[in-house]
Amino acid sequence: MRIGVPTEVLDHEGRVGLTAAGVAELVSADRKVLVQSGAGLTSGIQDDDYAAAGARIVDTASEAWAADLVVKIKEPRPEEYDHLRPGQVLFTYLHLAADRALTERLLQAGTTAIAYETVENAAGRLPLLAPMSQIAGRMAAVVGANLLAATAGGPGVLMGGVVGAPPAEVVVLGAGVAGTGAAGYAVGMHASVTAFDSSMDALRALDDRYGPAVRTLAATHQAIAEAVERADLVIGTVLVPGAHTPRLVTREMVERMRPGSVLVDISIDQGGCFEVSRPTTHSDPTFTVGPATVYAVANMPAAYPRSATFALTSLTLPYVRALSGSGGWRAALKADPHLAKGLNAHDGQLLHAGVAAAHDLPLADDHARFWVRG
Repeated sequence: MRIGVPTEVLDHEGRVGLTAAGVAELVSADRKVLVQSGAGLTSGIQDDDYAAAGARIVDTASEAWAADLVVKIKEPRPEEYDHLRPGQVLFTYLHLAADRALTERLLQAGTTAIAYETVENAAGRLPLLAPMSQIAGRMAAVVGANLLAATAGGPGVLMGGVVGAPPAEVVVLGAGVAGTGAAGYAVGMHASVTAFDSSMDALRALDDRYGPAVRTLAATHQAIAEAVERADLVIGTVLVPGAHTPRLVTREMVERMRPGSVLVDISIDQGGCFEVSRPTTHSDPTFTVGPATVYAVANMPAAYPRSATFALTSLTLPYVRALSGSGGWRAALKADPHLAKGLNAHDGQLLHAGVAAAHDLPLADDHARFWVRG
């Protein structure tokens, strides 16, 4: 089994699919690993580090993509579509519910596509999404605080306020991993924080953690509208695994916000939870809608590639080992039904209900899904 690690091509995407330590473990288990030259540089991993771990350094993306199993960070970009082919297993973040063009190209190519963001654990959580959600959540509060500065076009509101002036009003939509991180960092900056979720258990966990420092409210349309209208900063962290994110903040709500207010949409990978959202990049991260500035960078954790790479690959490595084992991906998915939840497409068939619903595309029938998964 050959495992390929190409260099990421998305704007400012410095994360990489495997660390040198991960390569060493795979090589010791008789896997062959091909790493594209320069793939790990921004994460602080040199080609020599990979070579010392037993990888073969290849010059081109085509050579890395020619492997049996391709391990990446971000979904294939249009310039990478020609690398997709039948018989290839792709293990990466895919976020197909927000990307019909990629979905159709994967089906056309016949690639076996396994998405990090739909792999589950025994508790039904998303272990491969959690570390990036943690980074994005914490980062959102920092980014939002910076954008509230008058020098960044904001209203000149300090997150924690100061004697004689109130703190910023921060609204967090979603009380999962990202929402908890965002709320925690905002509390740490002494902002006034209100969090919404449809799950009372999630809100209860947030209350247990932060007590009265975070107001917790059920996510009703009216309550969200009222909170958004008076907010300085709104952070969207809503997630429905594998499916398109529900739009909780309408354009009308945004138009009624305060001048210079800020929206940070962590959910943009899955389509975004603000009606006005569209993906942006680290090079050009914001745009304005009415009185508000919107930040919707689709790869937020790439701002901290070394932390993100090491946090993520420590979790993906056991799955890479299983997928590249003697029985291949079928045996791995049959042995681990939670990993099987990651299978989004195979041999021209769509295998994730959320993706099928998002694009109104046919879902493989029960017999096909059972056969593919073991």
